[in-house]
Amino acid sequence: MLKNLILFLWLPLITYSQNSIEGVITEVNSDNKSVPVVSANIYWLNTTVGTVTDKDGRFSIAYKPSYSKLIISYVGYKTDTLTIDNPKFIKHTLTPSDELDTVMIVNRKKATSKSYLKATNTFTVSSDELLKAACCNLSESFETNPSIDVNFADAVSGTKQIKMLGLTSPYILISTENIPSIRGASQAYGLSFIPGTWVESIQITKGAGSVVNGYESMAGQINAELQKPSKDYKLFVNAYVANSERLELNTHFNTQVSDKWHTGLYLHGDLLNEKHDRNNDNFLDMPLFKQINVMNRWQYTNAEKGIVSFINARYLLDEKQSGEVNFNPDTDQLTTNAWGSEINTERFEISGKLGYVNPELPWQSLGVQVAFSNHQQDSYFGLRRYDIQQNSLYSNLIYNSIISDSRHKIKTGVSFTYDSYDELVESTNFERIENSVGAFFEYNYDDLEHLNLTAGVRADQHNRLGFFITPRLHLRYTPWEKSALRASVGRGIRSANIFAENQNLFATSRNIIIENANGKIYGLDPEISWNFGVSYLQGFNLFNRKADVTLDFYRTDFQNQVVIDWENPQEISFYNLKGESYANSFQIEFNYNVFEGADLRMAYKNYDVKTQYNSGKKVRPLTPEHRVFVNIEYKTKPKENGARWKFDTTFNWLSEQRYPDTSMSPAQFLQPELSPTIGTLNAQITKVFSSKFEVYLGGENISNVRQPNPIIGANDPFGSNFDSTFVYGPIFGSMYYAGLRFKIK
Repeated sequence: MLKNLILFLWLPLITYSQNSIEGVITEVNSDNKSVPVVSANIYWLNTTVGTVTDKDGRFSIAYKPSYSKLIISYVGYKTDTLTIDNPKFIKHTLTPSDELDTVMIVNRKKATSKSYLKATNTFTVSSDELLKAACCNLSESFETNPSIDVNFADAVSGTKQIKMLGLTSPYILISTENIPSIRGASQAYGLSFIPGTWVESIQITKGAGSVVNGYESMAGQINAELQKPSKDYKLFVNAYVANSERLELNTHFNTQVSDKWHTGLYLHGDLLNEKHDRNNDNFLDMPLFKQINVMNRWQYTNAEKGIVSFINARYLLDEKQSGEVNFNPDTDQLTTNAWGSEINTERFEISGKLGYVNPELPWQSLGVQVAFSNHQQDSYFGLRRYDIQQNSLYSNLIYNSIISDSRHKIKTGVSFTYDSYDELVESTNFERIENSVGAFFEYNYDDLEHLNLTAGVRADQHNRLGFFITPRLHLRYTPWEKSALRASVGRGIRSANIFAENQNLFATSRNIIIENANGKIYGLDPEISWNFGVSYLQGFNLFNRKADVTLDFYRTDFQNQVVIDWENPQEISFYNLKGESYANSFQIEFNYNVFEGADLRMAYKNYDVKTQYNSGKKVRPLTPEHRVFVNIEYKTKPKENGARWKFDTTFNWLSEQRYPDTSMSPAQFLQPELSPTIGTLNAQITKVFSSKFEVYLGGENISNVRQPNPIIGANDPFGSNFDSTFVYGPIFGSMYYAGLRFKIK
């Protein structure tokens, strides 16, 4: 097999020893001068023989009498076909493609853009989209996105959790600049540790992601790209205040140190110290908190040598207090005087990225990613204590090149991960070390017109999970203009951090039970799943305005899953799956530019998520079967100084959600089988006075929907029926806020 692989890789080079054709490809620049085109694709029709032009626009390609049609293509230019009768020197000038240029410009202007060209079902959320809401942190950045569901994890911590394709965030690979970041100890609260203003854009991929980023992705990938010191504002200030008396301040300071070095200092402060109990259950509707978040970011750019590098250092201190209104941590901590909770997190991380592009062969590049983090959380919930410390090391080496020509791209490399966990769960200590070494190979074929295929495989050796293979495949086919038909399949594997990922269990009186403790992680086996998906995107004109519609269906099948069983109100059980568990997700989304400056986005989503529990096969708790989403955005035309108005409104409707079974509870603690339906309305108005200054005013849950009694047994929090996890909607009610943004370019 190795011999065949070597022959396959060297075959294009061997063919060059035969008769060949040489030539040069040029374009006409704005000065009406002929200049060379670098990396234009040259290949023979219906063959695998091809090449690309060098820095002088020159090329050499093998020739046989049977070859007659030579294809010349380059992004942004019309594809030309030349008829070749005999070997000769070719000089050809490419013609710009106006249609392609227009499409690219429109996509750049959209706050959320979808690609018609990628094999993966990926869409990009720009910073403009993030500004459509208050966007205090990453967990609050998805309110205007129909593909991500956002809800509270419990009625005590105030933490928002996200879901994709019907599965919670542990099944989503969440990364920062393609370095996995929200995992392990940071899984429950990590999304609130990334300020929204730090984010330049978010890429959301449905289904199995790329093998380059690891093996853990099951439902999809979310990658946050941070602001670049060389492109961000020299000074950026965002101040925010809400009627809950929440205060927030974000500042960015960026400067150019030399012709190759830029640096940025990013500061974030968040504070809420006013107690609220609107539903009069004697518990805070939202926790008291304060957060200090500091990041120093360095960027090195050497265009002549093809080098770009980033170095980040970040420190976080996050403190939360929740529980009964009269709880005083100085006197009541871990006592029955009053039920209270504190979650104190300190985190330090440093990361670096180095990218090198060969100036002579621009299709060849090398990337190195390295990251280290220390995460320490000390917390208690009533009388229950939970502490966790995690040290993590991540490294990834990626090599990019082509085979024969740029229609055939490859990525290959190796990765290493190390995680050290030390947990205290009430009075029991859990310690473990996980490490893995892996290698990956990904092949991409793009015929530049109809077909784009990405096939990847990785092999990993894990000290606890053993040796395993992770294959993934993504396919995009364009049957006609402005369309993209996609299909994907992929395998995912992960170790479940059952306590860190389900910290809401501590805000209950349930007993913790781990069944069948024969596995290597908490006595449990790793989670393994297959994800299958199809998607269709069609762009069109409706009444001479641009529109598009997307339909997608994804299914996640678990070969094994760590089942989280809430069906006995006195306990929470963790055990390996015995039977079937799956998540089906169907979504239809419609986007329409109603008139200039006005955009409409509508979506309907249907979930079918079921798991085999010890008590039978049931719908996953607190997962609505139906969701309706509507977002309307309007922007006035900007004046010469940039002044304009922006208006944004988002409506979310959720159908009934199944509660865990409470039939064994005393009569006063019984809950209905289903929650009520719920509809929330958010809105924001922004007045842009100039390119430097703007103010915004908004409201969340303007309809003032409020879950009346979110905590079971609130009057006896140390009793055996206390439970704060039956949350289906907002607790605080309507919330209004105002803020300002000031920026100097």
